[in-house]
Amino acid sequence: MKIANVTDAWHPQTNGVVTTLSRTSDALKAMGYDVRMFTPEPYWTIPCPSYPEIRLSLFAGRRLAKALREFQPDSIHISTEGPLGLAARRYCMRHNLPFTTSYHTQFPAYVRKRFPIPERWTYRFVRWFHNAGKATLAPTPAIVKDLKEHQFRNPVVWGRGVDTQLFKPNPKHRRAESGPVYMYVGRIAVEKNIEAFASMQLRGRKVIVGDGPDLPQLKREFPDCEFLGYQFGAALASTFASADVFVFPSRTDTFGLVMLEAMACGVPVAAYPVAGPIDVVVDGVTGILDTSLERAATKALTLSREDCRQYALGNSWERCTEQFLSHLVRTDNGQPLAPRHLPDEHVEPRYASG
Repeated sequence: MKIANVTDAWHPQTNGVVTTLSRTSDALKAMGYDVRMFTPEPYWTIPCPSYPEIRLSLFAGRRLAKALREFQPDSIHISTEGPLGLAARRYCMRHNLPFTTSYHTQFPAYVRKRFPIPERWTYRFVRWFHNAGKATLAPTPAIVKDLKEHQFRNPVVWGRGVDTQLFKPNPKHRRAESGPVYMYVGRIAVEKNIEAFASMQLRGRKVIVGDGPDLPQLKREFPDCEFLGYQFGAALASTFASADVFVFPSRTDTFGLVMLEAMACGVPVAAYPVAGPIDVVVDGVTGILDTSLERAATKALTLSREDCRQYALGNSWERCTEQFLSHLVRTDNGQPLAPRHLPDEHVEPRYASG
């Protein structure tokens, strides 16, 4: 069974979207599916304005159409709304091929933070893009609810997972005498609201892991923070496990995969009570949700690291991939590509609200 997944977000980018697509592809292959990722790699690209790590493919339409014809997929999924996603959508519409899409980022909010474009205009575009598909896969129930309110026709939940073998607690972790370690991990860009974390007035260390266009400015404005740059693999997992609290200041993320990675390392989360955290964090158990990030971080210090780990263990990539697979449709008749491999109660990833 052949599955085509078209995405503008791919390696060497480091973010939750790329991680999700990579791990889902690997899990599908392990199940025996023939999966091909259609990415910017073979095309001429230019850097996305204000987001240079993202490469926008140029003149990809004909080549992508040819590649899809040659592959002859049984199912087509379009993961992003960029040039490749648009080309894939156009190909499917032209040939009357049913397809599915996924909604990974709060695109209207991100655009608004960078350019003076009203969110309603951007919502009009993304609604047009996604409503042509059979289903729009979104990461949490809260995002599904939001999409329905914005007149998306068929949003459905596709959760996220975490590698609990890589991300695991440090059994020797001890809180330093100098105070707790508060940590942020992720892209350093305006939509992540990192200033809210960096400006917290708390005893202890504030550590920022990652890179992005706002890094030079943050270093100048917040010299009291420690900036570790990008980290990967075991080194990143070890850094996660050294934290006492993981602080997630974003108000615009659809999920926040790093929160699950922190929990898998036994680290409680401090976040705002907004879409993303409200479905990922069990308030008062695996983290604290509060309109005051400082108050949330202080309270999170009292939570059990073992409870965080146990919650993360219920969110495997295999479980999330089963859910992804259950939403795919056949290109020949629009019917489900495959039955669920597990009973319903075992397919759904765990959510804080559940």
